[in-house]
Amino acid sequence: MPVNPTIQFYLNQFQNQLSTTYDQLDPLELRRQEDAMMTRFQHREHVLDVEERWITLPNRSLPIRIYRSSRTLAPALVYYHGGGYVTGSLDTHDAICRTIANEADCTVISVGYRLAPEHKFPTAVYDSYEALVWIADHASELEIDAERIAVGGDSAAGTLATVSALMAIEQGRPLAMHQLLFYPVTGTEENLPLSLIEYANGYLLDEALIRWFQHQYFHDETELTHPYASPIVSPHLAKLPPTTLLTAEYDPLRDLGRAYANKLISLGVPVTYHNYGGLIHGFVNYYAYVPEARRAVKEAAQSLGHAFHTQKTRP
Repeated sequence: MPVNPTIQFYLNQFQNQLSTTYDQLDPLELRRQEDAMMTRFQHREHVLDVEERWITLPNRSLPIRIYRSSRTLAPALVYYHGGGYVTGSLDTHDAICRTIANEADCTVISVGYRLAPEHKFPTAVYDSYEALVWIADHASELEIDAERIAVGGDSAAGTLATVSALMAIEQGRPLAMHQLLFYPVTGTEENLPLSLIEYANGYLLDEALIRWFQHQYFHDETELTHPYASPIVSPHLAKLPPTTLLTAEYDPLRDLGRAYANKLISLGVPVTYHNYGGLIHGFVNYYAYVPEARRAVKEAAQSLGHAFHTQKTRP
């Protein structure tokens, strides 16, 4: 099917506003532009309670935002916002966290990890993992069920979510009982996937922008194949928890996500996978205005809710 007409309008607006070439693009300016645009397009649902906190980790503190849908001891989704490791914030993903909290009947804890280029690889990885550990260790204080913690994220933050789950496995304390991944950047074991060729230009996340993000985050290209950047090469994939993974038809990263889903399935990990027609990379950020995107988000959240309420403990 063709690109959703509302999304096509958004694509046109983005191209008109981004007037510079990527090699001239200032990371801070892109961060400002995207924050302004993404917060403008949000529709925030009411949740029972929203709490702002800072957590103290070794040598730094990170902001978190807690969305509660009930007063009872609840399962929790630890959510990491997308943005190519360079942009995004707790504010840009406020709406999606509210919707997931309501639809999955859970508490969502959004983590504000440090961004590149100020903080390069693997800073965001360790921020994400150590925040997950802190949340699990303070479950009683946060009024969440320590046995029902999931991880989730969109785009590059989908990578942070699954890598955090893998790091916990490496440390001998699997903390996540489910993964909720929207079009994650998971690496490839093969030649250049077809979607990276077919949708290299004109669909928001184009080839040049992908390379620009990589340049901001990584010190050099050798880091691209590290398991913390390309989790598909991790030797611990078979130990990952059940996973919900969504991709979009017009996303250059579509085939990366599909390959990751297939790899997990081949290793015996239960996976709920769906590729949504007419959508592009980043659809969670404007789902309120696109019925197809809203359906995708709701179905993903319902899959998470089902996992929370049927699988009582981590594997």
